[in-house]
Amino acid sequence: MRSTLRITLASAFVAAAFAPALASAQAKDGYLTDTAGGVVKALGAGVCVRTSQWTPALAIAECDPDLVKKPAPKAKPAPAPQKAKPEAKPEAKPEAKPKPKKPQMLNIEEKIELQGMEFNKAEMTTDNKADLDKFLGALQKPTKARAAVAFGAVVVTGHTDRIGSLNYNMKLSERRAVVVKDYIVSKGVDSKLIFWEGKGPKQPIPVTKFCDNKMKRKQLIECLSPNRRVTVEVVGRAQSLAKPKPEAKPEAKPEAKPKP
Repeated sequence: MRSTLRITLASAFVAAAFAPALASAQAKDGYLTDTAGGVVKALGAGVCVRTSQWTPALAIAECDPDLVKKPAPKAKPAPAPQKAKPEAKPEAKPEAKPKPKKPQMLNIEEKIELQGMEFNKAEMTTDNKADLDKFLGALQKPTKARAAVAFGAVVVTGHTDRIGSLNYNMKLSERRAVVVKDYIVSKGVDSKLIFWEGKGPKQPIPVTKFCDNKMKRKQLIECLSPNRRVTVEVVGRAQSLAKPKPEAKPEAKPEAKPKP
């Protein structure tokens, strides 16, 4: 079965520094954390990597200070009255040269589901590889709207169907994640930017709830095929190439005619 490509753009993450070595990531309180319990941040810009369970209510000051309620500022005491000083004539100042504008940066978050892996195997299908190549190539290629994306973090998550024991499926999902991680590294992505984990059968595709266990085994395996997948999420930054809109000039009002 050909893998289903599902890409979601977002502009709410800033890339930041990651741990210097590859590790299995964990999800906690809406953010991806490393094995030491610290929040994982995208390389180069201090943005925490959110999980699919994240909501604004889980925002923390370290990652999303704008979403955390801040205490009201204390009122400053009124300054003491001062004696009026004679007005000094302002000195003529040289005209300030306009500062060059900094390039506008875009925050990028995109995702793909590589579905339809073979039953009981940790191998990418031909369609999986073709879809992943297209996904990575689109990010690394500049468009009219943006330059090429600089990767800050890549999160790889392996999944299985529900057939078999939970312990076995957890290990199988991890092997699938590692296979995809290694493939991404072979395409030139720094392994230090990649975090991987296995979810086993814990996050099934919604449509597979209609797959009845009373089906014949071959039919059930085929029905659950979308669950045998690996999810790849990329967080990064790219320079905006869109031209800024010119400021609108105020319209001149016609002069009022004197009354006769």
